[in-house]
Amino acid sequence: MRVVTVVLISEDENLRLLVRKSLESEGHTVVCAANAAEADSNVFPELKPDLLLLDTTRDHTAATLFQEKWQDALRNCQVTVLAEMGDESWKRHAQRWNPHSVLNKPLLRQDIEKLIAEMELEPVAPETTSPAQVSGHHVEELENGRFFFAASPAMLKIYKNVRVLAPVDIPVLILGESGVGKEIVAMLLHKYHGRTSKNFVNVNCAALPTELLESELFGYEIGAFTGAVRAKPGKFELANKGTLLLDEIGEMSPQMQAKLLHVLQDGTFSRLGARTSTQVDVRVVAATNIDMETAMAEKRFREDLYYRLSTFAITIPPLRERREEIPFLMQHLIARAASELDQQPIMLNERVLAAAQEYNWPGNLRELRNFVIRTLVLQDQESACNELRLKARATTTAVTVYPGQHAVSPSAPPESPAQRGMRSVVNDVKNQTESRMIQKALAATGWNRRRAATDLNISYRALLYKIQQHGLSA
Repeated sequence: MRVVTVVLISEDENLRLLVRKSLESEGHTVVCAANAAEADSNVFPELKPDLLLLDTTRDHTAATLFQEKWQDALRNCQVTVLAEMGDESWKRHAQRWNPHSVLNKPLLRQDIEKLIAEMELEPVAPETTSPAQVSGHHVEELENGRFFFAASPAMLKIYKNVRVLAPVDIPVLILGESGVGKEIVAMLLHKYHGRTSKNFVNVNCAALPTELLESELFGYEIGAFTGAVRAKPGKFELANKGTLLLDEIGEMSPQMQAKLLHVLQDGTFSRLGARTSTQVDVRVVAATNIDMETAMAEKRFREDLYYRLSTFAITIPPLRERREEIPFLMQHLIARAASELDQQPIMLNERVLAAAQEYNWPGNLRELRNFVIRTLVLQDQESACNELRLKARATTTAVTVYPGQHAVSPSAPPESPAQRGMRSVVNDVKNQTESRMIQKALAATGWNRRRAATDLNISYRALLYKIQQHGLSA
């Protein structure tokens, strides 16, 4: 292990204590100074550190932190700036210093250990500035080739909140449209949790019917049902001491909601067919793209479960509300896709970027990534631009409804009382007819919901929702 000398200049006493505890226990030398004057008299020029940490979060000291007379002592030193998320006021003072990296406060022990580990693997000269951090946007690598990206004020704030929330064992509810990156935020929460070395387990609650979801979450014993020839642990057991993401939790059936509430209250559950209970310690993160207020009002989601899950809620804005990120995201996705597909990356022209910022991207990041891959593979930016222009024009006349919004055409005149009354009557007739058709199909199949969904030519998930919506029961 390479032993390094670290100098920290910070007025934050807690930060100085954190850095000392983190590094001195590993044999590194740590010298701290509360301000530039103290560093000037007690540190420089006698000490030539390997790593200098400069805390710029006090505005009145930022101008004094970057002094030319220190640069001889820092010729072979890696300089890392500690700053509040989104704060770039220190940059005008650091032009000649060319910092190696920027870490956002609040700082965690993992940040410091990772910085030292990187120095041990490959000492980086001060000339190699991190463009992702210094240019005002933040890219964070996650597992399995995933990444978190923030450039807009809203996403930078989410990143800051995640860093604060991550170490605290409280449930977090992540809200946002499909494709905005809810799983990514959950992975980021896990990364900066104290148990990041443990499992991160993801369960899609909408992908399985109630019976299968129960066995998926809680596991089962031998003989619990036909085909259970061996015992199987559930996702709660696999995520013990780690993080469990309950994705699309708004689609969970009322029966499963009641069972989940019980587990969240005391951390115990029983496998299917088991006579004893199992105790787990899991950090639960839930995510959904539905309007939870509406779901609770319509009795599709339990209020007590909602409040249990949403100690803290993070709402991820759709891509159309953070258009300033689109050019950065597209170029970043181009670079990643080119590497994955073993192709030469391309530089997107201004027309494509402008068209991309005009389009609403109803599929959000998922749609953007698919578009970028098509553009990279086809190498035809003119067609790509025309595709976006056509879709943008189409959406100005079509009405797209997003969770929590009502479908209102921007050019439609206000409805009269007579029109509103007629619309209400039409909706009532539609709902009554739909309810009768569903009841008839269910009765004909002996309440076999999958067969009924096939007979009605709708998805199984849609049928479950409509059964709840109309309050139908066997």
